[in-house]
Amino acid sequence: MFDSLKRKPKLAAGDLIEVAGRPVRLAVHARARRVSLRLDTARREVVATAPSARRLAEAAAFAQSRREWIAARLDGLPQPLGFAPGAMVPLLGAHCRLERAAMRIKPRLIPATDEEPARLLAYGQDEAYARAVERALRAQALSHLTERTAVHAAALAQPLPTIAIMDARARWGSCRPGLKGAPGQIRYAWRLILTPPDVADYVAAHECAHLLEPNHGPRFWALVRELYGEHAEAQGWLKAHGARLHAVGR
Repeated sequence: MFDSLKRKPKLAAGDLIEVAGRPVRLAVHARARRVSLRLDTARREVVATAPSARRLAEAAAFAQSRREWIAARLDGLPQPLGFAPGAMVPLLGAHCRLERAAMRIKPRLIPATDEEPARLLAYGQDEAYARAVERALRAQALSHLTERTAVHAAALAQPLPTIAIMDARARWGSCRPGLKGAPGQIRYAWRLILTPPDVADYVAAHECAHLLEPNHGPRFWALVRELYGEHAEAQGWLKAHGARLHAVGR
């Protein structure tokens, strides 16, 4: 009886445990060959992956054995940058200052001048203000990325795909090619509006190339180079600054 009372609860995929005061998410991946750890910069947590649910306890124990690694990786992430009046956020490679509107208005982006950076005016308090800012940035992302997608799709003689904006945590874009002449579908992470224009353009070219090549083979990369040019620098920028972008609006 006492043994059953002391028995530890069974671990399940998706459970969040604490290691050295930091969050670790348990996951199962059937293709995994061993227990492993990875840093999820978007969710600001470490993921402990096991090949099967039966080995989740092993994954949890492995995470406990790597306490110092987990603490160093999570503590090294950029600090969250919330949407509040006075904050400066990146907008297509330039600074943009957030300001609170004096009255209830639709969020408005005021272009930069020689004396002032761009300004984004939004109405509301606290969370309502933050939501208004995010909606405005999403709208800017949709407009800008639709424009770049149209350019690249036309270069490939493809109809303009359906464009949507998402709050992606693991990828910057995704593409579903069209069938039987119907337009494809492309989704972009809204935080691409925070990147320099050439980086956002690379992602648009990348996803448009998938309209013809739904893979990452040689013909796909040839299309990317045809649309965008050499892409290593843009890829490197996303890898180097992705964690900082995911910290914006948190």
